[in-house]
Amino acid sequence: MTWGEDKQLVARALASPDTAAFGELVRRHQSHVRNFLRKLAGDYTLADDLAQECFMHAWDKLHTYSGKGTFIGWLLKVAYTTFLQSKRKSRRYAEILEQVGHVSVAEERMSTPASEDIGDLDRFLAVLNEEERAIMVMSYALGMSHREISESLGMPAGTVKSVIHRAKQRIRTSFDIKDHQHG
Repeated sequence: MTWGEDKQLVARALASPDTAAFGELVRRHQSHVRNFLRKLAGDYTLADDLAQECFMHAWDKLHTYSGKGTFIGWLLKVAYTTFLQSKRKSRRYAEILEQVGHVSVAEERMSTPASEDIGDLDRFLAVLNEEERAIMVMSYALGMSHREISESLGMPAGTVKSVIHRAKQRIRTSFDIKDHQHG
């Protein structure tokens, strides 16, 4: 799977519109998108729903992909936006329920992990804010470069580096991990 092949598939998908070409893009990248959203949401079912929503948004917005960065980078930006929109919707839903005197099921689901058996990575990610979590997952779980993350999220590469540094510090502090580089 190469960057050039993705660009050709995008061009084919836009020209026709060719749903088979877009289907191939989904097949190539769905595991990355799902894993990214699972780490952000902490809930597999919600992440799978968000991944489907992400691909629907991606199909609708495919014409906005300029081809300058990688397609997966662009797609993860769509996934991150989908995740943030979902959080906003669930907060609004929770506020409405609270106003009418109901306990927020959505809020409870978001505050408790999907499984009691949480791995170290998930425990580490839990102490980070959404932006830090997204960037750390892109960098370490998906192996994206700072430049790719920068392009995906539309932020300067220096900011990406700063967020990674800050996130590492927060993890070290939260779990009393010694920094081997700095003593």
